[in-house]
Amino acid sequence: MAARVVSPSKKLLKSLCNGKFFSTRPLNTSSPSSSISINLTTEKQPPIDLHRPTNTASLDLHDVEKLFSSVTTTKLLRASANLQMAAMGPMVDFGMWVMNSKLMDIEGFKEIVLGFVKHTFYEHFCAGEDALATGDTVRRLHNGGAGLRAMLDYAVEYAGDNQSCDRNLEAFLRTVEIAKSLPPSSVSFVIVKISAICPLKLLERVSDLLRWQHKNPSFNLAWKMDTLPILSDISPTYHTLKEPEPLTLEEEHDLQLGHQRLLKICQNCLVSNVPLTIDAEHTSVQPAIDYLTYSSAIMYNKDDNILVYGTIQAYLKDAKERLLRAYQAADEMGVPVGIKLVRGAYMSSERKLASSLGFESPIHNSIQETHTCYNNCASFMLNKIANGPGALVLATHNTESGRIAVGQAHDLGIGKVNQKLEFAQLYGMSDALSFGLRNAGFQVSKYMPFGPVEIVMSYLLRRAEENRGLLSTSTLDRQLMRNELKRRLKGAIF
Repeated sequence: MAARVVSPSKKLLKSLCNGKFFSTRPLNTSSPSSSISINLTTEKQPPIDLHRPTNTASLDLHDVEKLFSSVTTTKLLRASANLQMAAMGPMVDFGMWVMNSKLMDIEGFKEIVLGFVKHTFYEHFCAGEDALATGDTVRRLHNGGAGLRAMLDYAVEYAGDNQSCDRNLEAFLRTVEIAKSLPPSSVSFVIVKISAICPLKLLERVSDLLRWQHKNPSFNLAWKMDTLPILSDISPTYHTLKEPEPLTLEEEHDLQLGHQRLLKICQNCLVSNVPLTIDAEHTSVQPAIDYLTYSSAIMYNKDDNILVYGTIQAYLKDAKERLLRAYQAADEMGVPVGIKLVRGAYMSSERKLASSLGFESPIHNSIQETHTCYNNCASFMLNKIANGPGALVLATHNTESGRIAVGQAHDLGIGKVNQKLEFAQLYGMSDALSFGLRNAGFQVSKYMPFGPVEIVMSYLLRRAEENRGLLSTSTLDRQLMRNELKRRLKGAIF
């Protein structure tokens, strides 16, 4: 591996491509870029005026008949009931307690609980247990009148050893095959978590070393490949308070294996003509994730063909500065950048860790600061992709952010159905926003986790814990669904 460190001020990086890693087949430009780990903020949104006048550059969330025209009454009823249950804090707390208790070891009890979860929350928030079921869900979403695309996420969580990483690699490669087998443009992205293909402890070690090098630029990392800037001057470094021990030869070997797994996924995505989005995770491992993401993007992102997308979490105080530094460096190198912009999904754990170490939280102090950061980052990227290379996925459940982005995209002349811009929301959430953006003419994706119930359970528990506030603020969706159900009931009666 090369030892050179790249910064925005240095000249163009020498390409790491040697031909054996990828072909020159271009991505399908009719397949817009899209994103979302969609990870989202857990706090309340500003109130939305449903009667706000609309025009060609705004969202219409008032016409419920038009919004839910592609949704059957049965599905509306089930969705409304599931969202109502998910919004009940005590019920979520009790469910999480049961799932983490020894009751799950009792013969027959686990099957009963998993059966309930499967036919309620799992079916609402997940695409299916296997390739066949997931494919059916994607087709219904895309061809059944909704016109939405899928971001396929095999919802496996952290891996602890190389054996687990290899199993997860095969699952991600099968996900690429699923995407390839589905109708053109119905799948916008394959999603990968780096912590599923590279041991978590190793990612923590690599992140420590990268943070220490950021604080001490003369600190040498012989294994480090060419990459983009990873940290900013205000990035949290309290995870690494003293100089870390260098990687052992075994750790260097395991890091190389993790990178090779990522490159194999990239290569398969390139051959299958489907972009790859890499989820953001905890700040304790995010430097290593960005390092692997950006080094792979340098290799695979060429001209207008953006294969590898990184993720920026706007609830972090350093989000905008890291985005600006990475974009500037990539622009100087002639590497097009693909960014998925989210608010963030590890709020409570990040605050607890910082507090336990006696440091200020890396999360913005108020939800309005997070909104401002998200909208500023979105505005920066929209301006960049309107006048040059790059692509953006705006993963948001916040309707005001959606309105602002739609208006700016219109003003910049980016166009609606455009491969440079895609909106995204979690499957089973914010359907009104998804349909409103679709009706406004934009490409919209749903982040769709899938896999056996036992495997996806960790994902669902984490979502329930980290996104508790988001679930409880699904008031707008539930209100609009009830309005449409009332309208249909009146129509049936009269």
